[in-house]
Amino acid sequence: MVRQFSLAGAICALVVSCSAFASAPDLQSATPVIYLADNLEEKDNLGWCIDTDGRGFSELLQAHSCKPAAEEPLDTQFRYIIESGQIRSVPYANKCMTLSDPENSTHPFGLLDCVQGQKSQQFVYDADSMEIRIHSDQSKCVLVADEAIIAGPYMSRDLIFADCNEAEVVKKQWIIKNYRL
Repeated sequence: MVRQFSLAGAICALVVSCSAFASAPDLQSATPVIYLADNLEEKDNLGWCIDTDGRGFSELLQAHSCKPAAEEPLDTQFRYIIESGQIRSVPYANKCMTLSDPENSTHPFGLLDCVQGQKSQQFVYDADSMEIRIHSDQSKCVLVADEAIIAGPYMSRDLIFADCNEAEVVKKQWIIKNYRL
């Protein structure tokens, strides 16, 4: 019996998405959507999505509770374009996630006009590690900050970037769903 437990423990330690270490959200959002693989203490188990800061359009981005599906596209809906590396807003035409203020520790990412070939708008999604990396410096990953705050009926966190090797796994693993259910 001890031997089976040890083998099971070893297998669990090798599996990145082992349920003992991660809690998947109960995603209710419409797709396309980019969300954190771990629920990371989101109070209603909705998960964390890339979002505009505040209500409606904003040039600043944050991580926010993934909002339940609605008839209109939500400000938490983004699509990853593999060919260009852009992360595009669904409700705001021609707006892309941009590393617009890399020295800003709380809001380094903005939602600005998409410009083909703009290096600050290019990201690489590594499906194996589930990391969204900065194209110009792939040692850096997009992640959520430590602190979560109440944001009306939802929650929010800063959307930041850091060295991939130093970031906690639960804060840097993203799932990208570019299709419609």
